[in-house]
Amino acid sequence: MNFTRWSARFPGTQRRAAARTEHAAAQAKRGEGAVPAARGGRADPGAERSTPADGRPADSTVSGTGTGAGTGTGPGTGTAPAQRTGVLTAVPSLDELSVREVLGRLPALVALVHGPEHRVAYVNDAYTAGFGARTPGAPAHEALPELGELGLLPLLDQVQRSGKPRTAKNRTAPGGGSSYTVTCTPIEFPRTGGTAPEAEAHHAGVLIHLADVTDHAEAVERLRASERRQREAAVTLQRSLLPQELEQPDDLRIAATYQPGGTEAAVGGDWYDVITLGAGRTALVIGDVMGRGVRAAAVMGQLRTAVRAYARLDLPPHEVLQLLDGLAAEIDASQIATCVYAVHDPNEGLLAYASAGHLPILVRDEHGTVRRAADPTGPPLGTGGWLHTSGTIALGPGSTAVLYTDGLVERRGEDIDEGVAALERALAGAQGTPTVICDRLMRALGVDADHDDDVAVMVLQQPARSGADAELFHNAALELLGGIEAAPRARAFAQGVLASWRFPVELCDLGVLAASELVANSLQHGTPPMRLRLRRTDRRLIIEVTDGDDHLPRRRRAEPADETGRGISIVATIASSWGSRRTPGGGKAVWCEFALPDK
Repeated sequence: MNFTRWSARFPGTQRRAAARTEHAAAQAKRGEGAVPAARGGRADPGAERSTPADGRPADSTVSGTGTGAGTGTGPGTGTAPAQRTGVLTAVPSLDELSVREVLGRLPALVALVHGPEHRVAYVNDAYTAGFGARTPGAPAHEALPELGELGLLPLLDQVQRSGKPRTAKNRTAPGGGSSYTVTCTPIEFPRTGGTAPEAEAHHAGVLIHLADVTDHAEAVERLRASERRQREAAVTLQRSLLPQELEQPDDLRIAATYQPGGTEAAVGGDWYDVITLGAGRTALVIGDVMGRGVRAAAVMGQLRTAVRAYARLDLPPHEVLQLLDGLAAEIDASQIATCVYAVHDPNEGLLAYASAGHLPILVRDEHGTVRRAADPTGPPLGTGGWLHTSGTIALGPGSTAVLYTDGLVERRGEDIDEGVAALERALAGAQGTPTVICDRLMRALGVDADHDDDVAVMVLQQPARSGADAELFHNAALELLGGIEAAPRARAFAQGVLASWRFPVELCDLGVLAASELVANSLQHGTPPMRLRLRRTDRRLIIEVTDGDDHLPRRRRAEPADETGRGISIVATIASSWGSRRTPGGGKAVWCEFALPDK
């Protein structure tokens, strides 16, 4: 479109004369003597061309559909011809329209107030239909009580003082009535009556426009109710997938807490678990699925179930994360998760761990010094292509360790290291049981019911036992050098140790038999170095034999003529539980447990 030629046809523009000359020249070139009244319309052959009073030919077209400029009704344009089905009609300008008529026909509620007391000057028909007739001249707080109920009177003062319009959205009338979006616009208008100087002075007034948005507000409330129901479902699913009661190992005291995000935050996939592995060892896991809602909670539940299954294999922490990494990609490639998996071994006083993009474990020793678990830390689960590795951190008597998700330490506008440092300071001064420490850490980091992210925290303590309590925990170990004398030495050692621990005779006999069978199995199928370890806690007796061969034994059915193959079956029959695992040095450990009788 040639905008220059098109705009030249506007009445009152400086290009009118040039446009008419160009138009006449084009007609002469084509040999046309007349132009139909409207382009695209059917001209009446008998109709005469209308000529304005000034003698100039009328414009044959009025292009464009915009308001004002396109129709010739902009301010200062007067009237202009308009095209409608081939008939020229006059379009009035805004100057010819009555403000009262315009405001009176608006479907929105309109009121006009003036002066410092906001006296009523005008209300339109829609306002009268909504709130009833109003008496002009009365103050707004008397004549328009609904404005006070909507909390708009202070807004009128602000608008009148500042001279700037203000908008208040979704103001609901008391009693559950209609909802309005209110726009207050400052205006000035001349006084009426009085002397000439007074007539030229102006009032300060406010035009109040109330748009009924009840349907919109109700739709928003329905949406919010739906979101609340979905959030409640996600929270219920999340809590049901978390352990309802934590397992309490013999050597550790553990507490954990989960705090979902506030009502405005979607539920995430934070989770934790405690798994007893046997032989006094305990697996601890905490993680965070990167997502929100029911889907994140469902993925979290699948990962937690997988961790429990992999933990039963008694694998090193990094191998468990390696398996989880592949599973997370299969569950949902679009969702990744961070996780830290740790195993506590009371015999070694160590916490072995592996991290997949998770925040570092914090450990406070018995002297109050807080340390971070150093690398290794790999990428989050589900990314693939990474070989995770394990690390260790000391967890001796009197120590406290904290595992947590990012919701505890991450804040908008702050580096996450600052949050971890704040957690270190809070942990250094937190005393008491693991449950008390959980609560104190949550308060110290500012986590409350309105927190904007999910938070999971797990605290574990290795108690420093003394007195009568310490008498319930003992360790004894014997290095086996091999040879035909190893088995008799192991039986004699076990007999003496169990008797000194004052076990019943029957339990002593079963313990000696189990130790003998495990040592015999190691002598036949294992390689040096070999070691027999006996451990008692307040709940169980643990017998463990380690050697240098990584071939794990399995229980099998021995035929009547077989001379071997019955050792593991005997142990499995007399013991409460048994198992085996590979050790970090390349060997294996075979263990069994006996539950102590209740006193």
